[in-house]
Amino acid sequence: MKKKGPRVRNPRRKPDRYQNIEKHKHPDGTVCDSKRELKRYEELLLMQRAGVIRDLTVHPRYAITIGGTPIKIRSAGYPNGRHLTYVADFEYHDLERSKLVIEDVKMQSGFRTEVYKIKKALMEAMGYAITEY
Repeated sequence: MKKKGPRVRNPRRKPDRYQNIEKHKHPDGTVCDSKRELKRYEELLLMQRAGVIRDLTVHPRYAITIGGTPIKIRSAGYPNGRHLTYVADFEYHDLERSKLVIEDVKMQSGFRTEVYKIKKALMEAMGYAITEY
């Protein structure tokens, strides 16, 4: 019988679906999904220190509702349903414009999934404006 050793990652492994192989970590422990998002996080931290913005939140979650009723997705694992949520990259209060900003970091020519487009449209129907950076 063969003795099983530690699992070794296959160097010929197929890349992740959106070519995002590793997460990017800021020295303060915040994990970002891309280099671009990490760079934007650092910019927002500087803006917060300068007093341009306040209450910076990373990866805030929003329950998507219609008329105050949450939308639930039912599946075999969730027979009673689970709430449909939108996870933005950043949320902060812009003090110069006196408004709440919900921001999603996207490549200018990058791919936007159908799920993202639908969730963004639902958020906008709920009265939230999503800013793509």
